Amino acid sequence: MSSKENNRDEGLGFADLLGEIKVLSSDRAALAKPKPRPIPQQSKQDQQRVMQQLALSPIEHEEMQAGDVLSYMQAGVQKQVFKKLKRGQYSIGAELDLHGMTKLEAQDELNDFIEQVRNEGIRCVRIIHGKGNGSSNKGPVIKPLVNRWLQRRAEVLAFCSARPVDGGTGAVYVLLKAR
Repeated sequence: MSSKENNRDEGLGFADLLGEIKVLSSDRAALAKPKPRPIPQQSKQDQQRVMQQLALSPIEHEEMQAGDVLSYMQAGVQKQVFKKLKRGQYSIGAELDLHGMTKLEAQDELNDFIEQVRNEGIRCVRIIHGKGNGSSNKGPVIKPLVNRWLQRRAEVLAFCSARPVDGGTGAVYVLLKAR
């Protein structure tokens, strides 16, 4: 630096050297939210074809009565979490009623419902399958199927029959994995 430039800079104050100053409203860096993971899409036709095959495939009929309690918990789920579910202590985010549906309709509705609530971030739902009181002497039809369908889904952590005030053995509370 020449002495001429040095003399010129000495006459200026610190603020003059910096120029315009912008005051920060926060001392924290703004972090971008992570992008959600993409959801793999299957064609609706493929999904329906698979569901029809599953619904029509022979399933050994479970001997189940209207008052039988449903209960399922994946390995790794804490016992306290399951106890809270059984007591109805989780907030029910959504509900599905399968009354009066055929096996195929019920399965389609159940699958669509679980996908929808998971996309919405809902973790606990109630599914009303009915007790099968209107069924023949063979017992409930939809109830044992719901039991099987839910156990086959990896995103279902646990389910159990609801408290009497929420449908009793005609409904289940379902706890889903976070997306």
